[in-house]
Amino acid sequence: MKLPHNKSLYGLARNLRNNGTKTEAILWRYLKKKNGYGYQFHRQKNIGQYIVDFYCSELALVIEVDGNSHDNKYEYDRNRDEYLKNLGLLVLHIDSSDVIFCVDKALHAIESYMEYQINNMKK
Repeated sequence: MKLPHNKSLYGLARNLRNNGTKTEAILWRYLKKKNGYGYQFHRQKNIGQYIVDFYCSELALVIEVDGNSHDNKYEYDRNRDEYLKNLGLLVLHIDSSDVIFCVDKALHAIESYMEYQINNMKK
């Protein structure tokens, strides 16, 4: 699926990849290079006017790690999620504390969403 993107965000996305949060780095270890899941994820992907934390094109799945950077941004997050859903993407929010303190819980949630999306794509 070809997604809209904003070329002016490429530099910001690169900067975010190079200077990501601790929780993003932890989760990236599990998602990169088709590690265990069989699907390729991209980190800090530019989609429209937004940059999402992780994106899998094969599953049309966006993963957002919600931590302090999302505090008081309810309206922004809601608008971004609605925009992404209108593009046919599934958006999964993972709490940063789950990644740090209970990564298995976060990974289980991701696996469940991946399975859900795979099953829906077969229909």
